[in-house]
Amino acid sequence: MEAAVSGFARLEIERTRYVLRDVLADTALIDAIDRAAAVCIRAVRGGNKVMFAGNGGSAADAQHLAAELVGKLGRDRPALPAISLTTDTSILTAIANDYGYEDVFSRQIAALAREGDVLIGISTSGRSRNLVKAFAAARKRGLALVAFTGAGGGDLLALSDICLRVPSTDTQKIQEAHIVLGHIVCGLVERAMFPRGL
Repeated sequence: MEAAVSGFARLEIERTRYVLRDVLADTALIDAIDRAAAVCIRAVRGGNKVMFAGNGGSAADAQHLAAELVGKLGRDRPALPAISLTTDTSILTAIANDYGYEDVFSRQIAALAREGDVLIGISTSGRSRNLVKAFAAARKRGLALVAFTGAGGGDLLALSDICLRVPSTDTQKIQEAHIVLGHIVCGLVERAMFPRGL
């Protein structure tokens, strides 16, 4: 049993390593990371905020990354303005019940977003209907749109200003890479806003 567990663990770590190797070799993706951080930095410097949204594991990533900006990632510094649209169960269930699940993010965009904000949508397929509607609503309000997706990009590829496409079709491995990329974006924002911390 222990050998089977150890073998599985090693296999999964190797598979993750291969995806991250491919990420590192993807110059377009590395450039997209820099551009995503730049739009977030511009927004925060302009008094705006970064909003995150996703479903399932990507919802957890949305919360996680918003927390890195509001709290801290690598250095003590003042809080940065970020929110996750996945965390208020009363809002999510009210919108889903009264309007439909496809509207859970677009309705929040209508209530909370203003021109100059950034929306980061996280979707391994890039086809989540509620994110597609949120991106359309955010576009009308003048937000910068950043998507984290898998290799194909799905519908979010055409809707986003910047699409960080992890070169994989394996949902689990895409999610693992998304949190790495998200940490890098948050780290770049943190370092730009507070070069020396406190």
